[in-house]
Amino acid sequence: MKVASVVGVRPQFIKLFPVSRALRARHTEIIIHTGQHYDALMSDVFLREMDIPRPDYNLEVGSGRHGQQTAQMLVALERVFAAEAPDLVLVFGDTNSTLAAALAAAKMQLPIAHVEAGLRSFNRAMPEEINRVLTDHVSALLLCPTETAIRNLSREGILDGVFLVGDVMLDAALHFGERADLQSQTLAPLSLKRGQYLLATIHRASNTDSRELLAALLEVFESVDEAIVFPVHPRTRHALRQSGLSLSANVRAIDPVGYLDMLALEKNARMILTDSGGVQKEAFFFGVPCVTLRTETEWTELVEAGWNRVVGADRERILMAVRDWRPTGARPSLYGAGDASERIAAILDGRPAPSTRGLSAND
Repeated sequence: MKVASVVGVRPQFIKLFPVSRALRARHTEIIIHTGQHYDALMSDVFLREMDIPRPDYNLEVGSGRHGQQTAQMLVALERVFAAEAPDLVLVFGDTNSTLAAALAAAKMQLPIAHVEAGLRSFNRAMPEEINRVLTDHVSALLLCPTETAIRNLSREGILDGVFLVGDVMLDAALHFGERADLQSQTLAPLSLKRGQYLLATIHRASNTDSRELLAALLEVFESVDEAIVFPVHPRTRHALRQSGLSLSANVRAIDPVGYLDMLALEKNARMILTDSGGVQKEAFFFGVPCVTLRTETEWTELVEAGWNRVVGADRERILMAVRDWRPTGARPSLYGAGDASERIAAILDGRPAPSTRGLSAND
């Protein structure tokens, strides 16, 4: 079987690694990079560090407004699909690359498998929510990380082709976690010690496109009596320049880092403040408390388990969480055992997936 895997942004490269490795043991895979993330720090470094095969196609779409970007991807992806005639199109997550690949494949009557199907923030103002809902409704195989995701699909009437597989980001974190400890050199140059700094990431349009919200978050950072390491996403850096906002002395702004360095920063932080979905999960994988700088999260089981606080840009709630909150109790098994990619490969083979015992989000 020929599988076309479509990716475009750095979290998708992380998800691609374990899935591609499992697929290539059984199938032919072509990798299509839309170029949604085109900065070397946002894409090339991930491909290199994770030993991901070079994409067979780079569409070099770049940035742009949602409609323009998605349309350019659609045109380019249709051409590639027509030339390659894949048996299945594999998409990941909830980006414009995900939606464009799903729409192009659906129009061409190509089966679609969606990794991370069934996630819902229930906020239709998020572009990601629109992307994930539409992608799920045209997909033939819905590869869900949690029972919560399966319930979300069921409420929307999607019952066929739904599989509980666990989270492929856990597969990647387990594979690369020890390597990050051995190879990453990011803490020493920043004079950081384990458990003695906060890690912050901000990249969502809802935060970066609002000067008021971005300013509010930076003011909160200034009020924190701890060092904050802040890898600055290109979108956020542009927003800072456009708005004239500056960072306080306790915030150590750095360029985006590679996957191994990011894992090292996450594992060694006392707490993480983020608006990223993937970082929320990685914090949990490593037992680091996470404060989500959004008004909702698609990873609701993290909140229910007591390891994530969703606070938006509310100053008092953020400061209270930073100063006073610590998770209590053990971390439950929410995302499988690190074999989600093998489960996905088995499903694509047409073989019965391994037992899902122990994968329940309610265990």
